[in-house]
Amino acid sequence: MLIVDDHDLFRTGLRNLLEEQGVVIVGEAATGAEAVKIVREIAPDVVVMDLNMPGMGGVDATRHITAIAPLTRVVMLTISEDDGDVMDAILAGACGYLLKDSSIQDLMAGIRAASHGESLISPNIAAKVLQRVRATSTQPEIANTIRSELSDREIEVLKLIANGKDNAVIAGELHISPKTVKNHISNILMKLQIDNRIQAAVYAVRSGIV
Repeated sequence: MLIVDDHDLFRTGLRNLLEEQGVVIVGEAATGAEAVKIVREIAPDVVVMDLNMPGMGGVDATRHITAIAPLTRVVMLTISEDDGDVMDAILAGACGYLLKDSSIQDLMAGIRAASHGESLISPNIAAKVLQRVRATSTQPEIANTIRSELSDREIEVLKLIANGKDNAVIAGELHISPKTVKNHISNILMKLQIDNRIQAAVYAVRSGIV
């Protein structure tokens, strides 16, 4: 895992905490540009990324990383609860968004989710993001894409994702196994060319189908 933050003390403290939890840290970066360079060289599984840094910020760095290393997952760890920052980070490809006052358990859950290709975003933040998207105008052309690309069952799964349901709840509601839910989500992301489930939720809400 790579830690990206412009504060040396925070980076060192976080590294020590994570190593105590058994996380293998492959590097540290103090700037977005440095992070992109390291990812290009070693493509770590997960990057924990600060949002506000001098020069290239966390959002731009995330955008570069998802372009050059699609299998590297970015988790934002920041003090900002600003809706705009959250939206920008998610749409840039971050698959987790956690606040710096999160517990080490929450952070580990976010890192684990990211390493499994899932997303973990504080529920109140996810709700705010989707509320903000709902307030903007819907885009009917997205709805047409969803209807033409996805099966009826995949659309059902997408709607439940957009309503904040996790895999276990989706499996229960649709009477299918969690493994089948995972397969449906993989197909949805692939067909719609989207990186992770929170982006899928934003996409679904924008379409107006939810």
